[in-house]
Amino acid sequence: MFRQVIAHAIASVFIAAAPVAQAAELVMVEQAGCHYCIQWKQQIGPIYPKTDEGDFAPLRMVSMAEAPPDGVSFARPVTFTPTFVLVENGQELARIEGYPGEDFFWGLLEMMLLEHTDFAQTAHTN
Repeated sequence: MFRQVIAHAIASVFIAAAPVAQAAELVMVEQAGCHYCIQWKQQIGPIYPKTDEGDFAPLRMVSMAEAPPDGVSFARPVTFTPTFVLVENGQELARIEGYPGEDFFWGLLEMMLLEHTDFAQTAHTN
């Protein structure tokens, strides 16, 4: 019994010390006065957190002047706003440059998530 308690305690220390994988997130890079940024916020912003995509890759908005945010590395500089950068473990996986409108945005986002993450395995499991 004592050995089991010690073994469990040691295992708990190793589990607690193991690095935790960061989940995917969608970083929206915007700038003041950007018409398409405002349009996205009106059309998609209110519903994004309520979707499977928003649950899987929560949104973080940053200004172009602050991009990339601390702890995040972009593959290349952002030159257009809005730019939606899919990030996991602090590294860019893919991006959507510009806002193509509500209908096309969802399709592009889903393709990006399916191609670069395990979104298909986690979507609709709740």
